[in-house]
Amino acid sequence: MSKVALIRCDSYDYDKVLPAVKRGIDLLGGAGAFAKKKQKLLLKPNLLAGDAPEKCVTTHPSVFRAVAELFISTGAAVSFGDSPGFGGTAAVAKKAGLLPVAEELNIPEADFKTGVEIFHEESKQNKKFTIAKAVLDNDVIISLPKFKAHGFEKFTGCVKNQFGCIPGIRKGEYHIKLPDADDFARMLVDLNNIIQPALYVMDGIVAMEGNGPRGGRPRAMNLLLFSRDPIALDATACRLIRLNPEYVPTIRFGHMAGSGTYRENEIELVGDDFEEFVLHDFAVDRSPLKPFQAHGFMRFMNNRLVPKPFIVPEKCIACGICVSMCPTSPKSVDWFDNDKKKPPAHNYKTCIRCYCCQEICPESAIELKIPVMRKIFRW
Repeated sequence: MSKVALIRCDSYDYDKVLPAVKRGIDLLGGAGAFAKKKQKLLLKPNLLAGDAPEKCVTTHPSVFRAVAELFISTGAAVSFGDSPGFGGTAAVAKKAGLLPVAEELNIPEADFKTGVEIFHEESKQNKKFTIAKAVLDNDVIISLPKFKAHGFEKFTGCVKNQFGCIPGIRKGEYHIKLPDADDFARMLVDLNNIIQPALYVMDGIVAMEGNGPRGGRPRAMNLLLFSRDPIALDATACRLIRLNPEYVPTIRFGHMAGSGTYRENEIELVGDDFEEFVLHDFAVDRSPLKPFQAHGFMRFMNNRLVPKPFIVPEKCIACGICVSMCPTSPKSVDWFDNDKKKPPAHNYKTCIRCYCCQEICPESAIELKIPVMRKIFRW
């Protein structure tokens, strides 16, 4: 039986966050159950991009501080790090408000730049990875995901958070090799099973709905979630927003791979009442996932069924980040007319629907457009 703790916390006021975090971890055995004195412990927050905390793109500094202080009190040697989608760890952590906390608590930045190649025979799909040296340098890993809707995998939470353990531009290589959301999810499950964080603390005090994981809207959920089981926690989070966990590939394949369970009768909920946090109108795609990878006629049909990244001209500032982040060669989003004063454009014939451009756009100018034919089929 997997245990998931749901703890009410209606503010990022540190005087409220600290006791909420302590209560959640205590329900799972307390900080001492996860880390011992002098053990090397890595905090892995979600640092997708350098945005202010109020945008709800990254793990909030108050949650980061509370978890850090509790584990520092065990005598563990705590460090932190992530490999952001765009920019360096320190620069992104500074903008997100985590670096000042880390400096105040004397928490060093772990090495997420150096990649180490490892082979994992038990993996179901991807047996070889290059992961950040920090993962191998530490005895215990605590994952601090953010509760967010996600354009590619529908929901980003515990399992998806470990993708930041792939250093730098190597993350783009996986989008090229695995353009199908199911294959990409299998890779994420394999990666998570290699890293095996001891504890997951999800920041859902203010979540992100809609055009996630960077361009969506903040939505108060007043909730922190805790578990040793990433699949059970992600599945519970999805049920809170009435998203079928079986429609989220990382949950479905994680369950199949033995990473955890999504079955309600195998999950023990502790802490506050589940029904207090349910949001029926949380903006997220609740339809079954439509795979993209296909050839010939099916590729032709999928181009008319799978949501497309679409640049909203009125929001675009022509910064070019989407162009630099596009993993295809040649680029599927670019200034094809060489006029860099105008918004770039997409070439949907080569676009693999990885949504890297949508994930990283700093102006929320890239949205997912549902093709007319899919709307007809859905109707």
